[in-house]
Amino acid sequence: MYAAIRRYEGVTDSAEAARLVNEEFVPLMRQVSGFVAYFWIDAGDGVMVSTSVFQDQAGADESISRAADFVRNHLASLLPNPPEVMAGVVVASA
Repeated sequence: MYAAIRRYEGVTDSAEAARLVNEEFVPLMRQVSGFVAYFWIDAGDGVMVSTSVFQDQAGADESISRAADFVRNHLASLLPNPPEVMAGVVVASA
């Protein structure tokens, strides 16, 4: 498995961001080949984190691309700062 993590700081409205991600972005993630799981986390203090898990790196890479497009087209005012993006092989899970 392969995971991609995106950390957003300076979120202006976490409730609205969560609504849009849940209603519009999650369905896009489910369409990506090799999809396993997606999580959108409100870490508080204007920080939100997404975690996408896929069967392979190609799926994770696709999720990073789709996330960038979605943020640019739908969430730019809510997530004004570029995310810190990390991705890698899942080496342990439960």
